[in-house]
Order: sequence, then C-alpha cells, then structure tokens
Amino acid sequence: MNSVSGDGAADRLSRQLGTGGAVVVGLGAMLGAGVFAVLAPSAQVAGANLLPALAVAALVACCNAISSARLAARHPESGGAYVYGRERLGPFWGHLAGWGFVVGKTASCAAMALTAAAYLLPAASGPGRTALAVGVVLALTALNYRGVRKSAALTRALVAITLAVLTLVVVLALTSDGADAARLAPPAGTGGAGVLQAAGLLFFAFAGYARVATLGEEVRDPSRTIPRAVAVALGLTLLVYVAVAGAALAAVGPAELAAAPDPLATVVAASDVPSLTPLVRVGAAAAALGALLALVLGVSRTVFAMARDGHLPRRLAAVHPRFGGPHRAEVAVGLVVAVLVSLVDLRDAIGFSSFAVLVYYAIANVAAWTLSREEHRPPRVVPATGLLGCLVLAVTLPAGSVLAGIAALGLGVLSWAGRRWVGGRRRR
Repeated sequence: MNSVSGDGAADRLSRQLGTGGAVVVGLGAMLGAGVFAVLAPSAQVAGANLLPALAVAALVACCNAISSARLAARHPESGGAYVYGRERLGPFWGHLAGWGFVVGKTASCAAMALTAAAYLLPAASGPGRTALAVGVVLALTALNYRGVRKSAALTRALVAITLAVLTLVVVLALTSDGADAARLAPPAGTGGAGVLQAAGLLFFAFAGYARVATLGEEVRDPSRTIPRAVAVALGLTLLVYVAVAGAALAAVGPAELAAAPDPLATVVAASDVPSLTPLVRVGAAAAALGALLALVLGVSRTVFAMARDGHLPRRLAAVHPRFGGPHRAEVAVGLVVAVLVSLVDLRDAIGFSSFAVLVYYAIANVAAWTLSREEHRPPRVVPATGLLGCLVLAVTLPAGSVLAGIAALGLGVLSWAGRRWVGGRRRR
C-alpha cells in the first residue's frame, strides 16, 4: 500500500521506462560528460598515457556497473546506492552514499551546464556564459517537472545528435593530413605518472550508468531491464570513448589536447575541413544538455528517496499528482545547480564530483559483497576490484578535490549525527 505525502500525492513513482528508454538515459548521462568535458583535463595530467588511463577508468566503472546492476535488480527503488547501503549495510551507510551522490552529482550538473555554455559561446565573457548556463538549468528543470517520459524523449534526440557529431569528429580526425598514429603511443622512457589521477577524472565520464539504477522505481521489469540497460549503455559508451580519444590524440597530440578549452572543436579546426567546427560546437552543447538532463533526473530521484526516509526534509518527497514525478525534489535540485554554476570552475567541479561519486560506488561495492548466491551476487572479484579501484582513484585525484570532497562528506556525517540527536531528544 502506497503511503501519501503531505500534499496528498502517493509517494511511489510510476514505472514508465523500458530497456530502450533506460539505455538512452544512461547514454545521455555518459556521452556528454566524457567526450566534451573530461578529455582536456585528463590529457593534462596523463599526457600520452591518456588511453591507458581510460582503460583503468573503464575497468573500475565495469566492476561498479555489475555490482550496481545486481543490487538494482534486487532493490528496484529510486535512490541507487543510497538504497543499497541502507538495505545491505545499515542506515548510516545508506545516508553517506546518498549524500555523496547528491553533492557529487550536483557538481556534475553544474559542470555540464558550464560545458554547454562554453561550447555555445566560446568568445563570450564569464558572466555571459554563466547567464546562459543558469538559463539552461532552469529550462531543463521545467522539462523534468513534466515527467520522465518527456525527458527520456528529449534525451533520445540529443543522444542521436551527439553520436552523429562524434562520428564526424572521428572521421575528420583520422582522415586529416596531419593525423599521426605514432601519437597514440607514449614516448620511450615515460612511465605511468598521472595515469591514476587521469583515470579518476575520466571516471566522471562513466558514472552516467548510475542514472539507470537511480530510476529503478520508474523502470518496467527492473530485474531484467536494469542489468541489460547498464551493460548496453556502458559498452556503447566505452567504444565511443576509445574511438574519440584515439582519434583526438592522433590528430593534435596530447599537449594541444590538454591546452584546449574545447578539445573536440580544436580537433576539427585542425582537420582538412575546419569549416565544420561550428557544427561540432552545436553537437557538444547538445551532448552536455543530454548529460545535464539525465543527471538532474538521477539527483532528484535520490533526493526524493532520502526525503521519503527522513534523511532530507520530507516535503521533498512529494510526487506530482498529474505528471508522476518528484516535482519538489526536481525544483530544489535545479535551483541549487543554478546557484553553483556561478560559483565553481569546470575542472574543480569535475574533480570534486569524481571524489564524491567514487565514495558512493565504494559503498555500492561493499553492499554487493553481501549478496547471496540466491540473490545472484556477482563473482567476489568484481566488488573487490571495484572497491579497491574506487578508493585508489579517489585518493589520487587533485589534492583540492580530495580535501573538498572530504569536507562535503564530513558535513553529511554531521547531518546524520544531528538527525539522530534530534530524534533521540524527541523520544525522551
């Protein structure tokens, strides 16, 4: 029996998405984030070792995806690792996972809005880009307010545009007279310095598959749909990343890639058809918008789940009586992101988000370890590798990101302690 929120709306979400829609949501979250926002900062620290760093990030993401998919099939509720931590490890770990997801992915939302603005207005001043980013966030929040099916439909269109533009980038890069396959191999005598830090940054690009799990309460037949959608979305995204990163390295080399604020536009500008650069800018903006749309969906669903359980204000757990979505949570997330885009730097937002989300997935892997054979647990090596990978990549991120992440998680612990203290006083 569904409970009812304070305004009379049932606090359970309707199952509207099938496998295709869930795959599209995951692709929309990953493709925009990875290809257009992360290649430059990752190349800056990894140099010619960008592809090995991508392989490390993909390995950790794969383990996390398997663990998350098995848990999501067992616990098909909105909230992702917040729910898994709560059900498998205890309320505190669920709270910490949910807090990490919300703060990390809220920073991701800001990063995507800033990326879209940077590609659309490359010559604009900082305030001009910020104003556009705020407008984008508010517009997409209004769209999400009207329900997940409308959001998934727009995401499908944005993913199609993104894939078409990325295909164009790869073809132009590899057919350019200046392309050199020798740039794909690290110079003789170089080691793996920067690989782990770059892998941590690149992990930001893969985390979109979590959007499928956090929509667990809105997916039809979740025990079958979620594992399939996660596997398909992650596999397709990895293929795209390898193709685009390899083509970009071959076209301009790691040094030029690292210095570019808009790396894929730089790749096309260096090709034999530079006149197509504006088209790539439009495609980059579409990809970032698709990622932002899917990110806001995931964050708002986790806020909804945490509010329903009392970890956040319960008024945020309301479901719209007509559109069937967590409208108050969506509005709250949208407003916070709109404020953040005027305060944060793109690269700092990526590092902070990666740290918080790696902690989130570390908890998910521990939760997956507790699954029994009857619950279709993954092989033990999967959550063990995922946990170790998350912890190693988290601590090797830039020091500022690590310290900011620790501070944010510390606030989450304090909020938990404060809630317990208030609850204890009320029971006396």
